Amino acid sequence: MAILISIFTFVATLLGGLFALKFKDKLHLIVGFSAGAILGVAFFDLLPEALSLGNKQYSIGLITSIVAFGFIFYMMLDRAVTLHVDQEENYHTHRGRLGAGSLSVHSFLDGLAIGLAFQVSAAVGSIVAIAVLVHDFADGINTVNLILKNNGTKNQALKWLALDAIAPVMGVISTLFFSLPETTLGLILALFSGFFLYIGATDLLPESHHNHPTKWTTFITILGFIVMYAAIKLANL
Repeated sequence: MAILISIFTFVATLLGGLFALKFKDKLHLIVGFSAGAILGVAFFDLLPEALSLGNKQYSIGLITSIVAFGFIFYMMLDRAVTLHVDQEENYHTHRGRLGAGSLSVHSFLDGLAIGLAFQVSAAVGSIVAIAVLVHDFADGINTVNLILKNNGTKNQALKWLALDAIAPVMGVISTLFFSLPETTLGLILALFSGFFLYIGATDLLPESHHNHPTKWTTFITILGFIVMYAAIKLANL
């Protein structure tokens, strides 16, 4: 069942990425939605789940410190790209890969969460799987956007999309060979919450407003928040 659901996540991610490619002429609006969606995933999915899993062994203060560490660590990686890449085009290419790579690792962790949840029970696994499925479409959009907005080509975007789509499948398969304590998974989710807060707030959000009217981009960003909030809440009913 877990592997079957991982195939659904593969399809959902691909569809999201292909949607972003089809409407790339409206990239500023899609980037705005992506910003809201990524921040929504951080606030409404990753952070609550990290607190729920991690506080069985760790304090809330420690978990939120891991979130802050993730934010700072990703910022340092981003600045390292700035310092070591001289040409502007290459800088944007590396920055896009860094963001898309983070999303792909997150997708792998999504698959990991599905597999580990099914180790607990089919009911818990189904709930986690639904929660993952509802934001995988947005993950596909975000992956393509991060490549395209950083001067990447369509072929590069498709390659990263394929990696992001296959990642949850590999995550599920990996759980056939090991198990991971819930508390450890909680800390990992807290770390990625910090990553996503940085990507959304300092990369996607400013870019969506660059040289474009703020009324519609602001609206679409808020819509991204609302969609992710509603989807995650519905998945947890």
